[in-house]
Amino acid sequence: MQTKNIGLRNIEVADTKISAIDGVNGKLIYRGYDILDLVKKSTFEETACLLLNEDLPTQDVLSTFSDKLVAAREIPEGLEKTLRNIPKTANPMDVLQSTVSMMAVYDTQKIDDRDTNYNRAIDLISKIPIIVACWDRIRNDREIIQPSKKLNHAGNFLYMLTGKEPDVEAARIFDICLILHAEHSFNASTFAAREVASTRANMYAAVSAAVGALSGELHGGANFQVMKMLLEIGSVDKVEQWIKDKLAKSQKIMGMGHAVYKTFDPRAEVLRELSRRLAEKTGLPWFAITKRVEEVTEEEMKKIKSSDIFPNVDLYSASAYYMLGIPMDLNTPIFAISRVSGWTAHIIEEKFAEAAPKPMLYRPKAVYVGKYCGPSGCEYVSIEKRLAQI
Repeated sequence: MQTKNIGLRNIEVADTKISAIDGVNGKLIYRGYDILDLVKKSTFEETACLLLNEDLPTQDVLSTFSDKLVAAREIPEGLEKTLRNIPKTANPMDVLQSTVSMMAVYDTQKIDDRDTNYNRAIDLISKIPIIVACWDRIRNDREIIQPSKKLNHAGNFLYMLTGKEPDVEAARIFDICLILHAEHSFNASTFAAREVASTRANMYAAVSAAVGALSGELHGGANFQVMKMLLEIGSVDKVEQWIKDKLAKSQKIMGMGHAVYKTFDPRAEVLRELSRRLAEKTGLPWFAITKRVEEVTEEEMKKIKSSDIFPNVDLYSASAYYMLGIPMDLNTPIFAISRVSGWTAHIIEEKFAEAAPKPMLYRPKAVYVGKYCGPSGCEYVSIEKRLAQI
């Protein structure tokens, strides 16, 4: 009997205390706190600390956490040499995945307890943006910018990427973007991380797997595809015909629709406003084009399927990053810069969950629908006879 290939959709595989998604009502919760409250009142550092520590930190806890992040703002000399030897045409996500896995060889701690993994999480959260910024400087034949000790997590990345300290508004906008992308329950990359962690592999192996999953255009790579779309369209007056042509060919409009949310993705709601603010600041047309893409796609999908479709996190993040001066192909690595906080929280939960832990090692069952020749299997025919039968 053949089963439905549903890709584990809506199959509950484990408990988690880290985040919750209400797809019907458009809610995203981090450790009990609504994402819309966090983007108004929190910072990325505090949000990352929340994800790893189960509750909002005290000032002392947050200060210690932030100080550790700043102290870890450097990469091993050997890793920098490796970056310099990688072909400059390499895909940034391939570079990131390979260097994350290499970080394991520089970790002298061979202990796999909760506290050690907590410190590894801080190290990864701190170093991944350093790796991304350094690689972009190297591939463009520019000197690496040494990290700042005074800038926050978001501001330091923009500084190391561009060589200029961002203004307060730009740094805050990017900080909010990092909060929005920090965690999203059992999405593809997080599940990849947890699956690898379930084998008792180390944190670097699990995060490397997550980076690989994130690189696909149906996951983290979608915002890169959105920006390609916007550049191809070019102006607001061309949006309607472009969308109609794509839908007539049954092609997907990137940035529209979500596997979980049946209404407006709350992250897209915030990113829409950030994109609008950046458009006013820069005078660039990308928000207006994106807004029109949203409107026309919704109108046309109602005609085709008599159903609503809503923007997801990728639609407005693409234009926001572009207007911040971030190269398009760094959109997905930036996703990783933020999401590593969620990944590492899940890896720790997977390895050390105390309440009702699941059996170690994910091992789903598949239904074989291939060739079947009877109870004894198919008869093996020698290669000489196989050739003769052709």
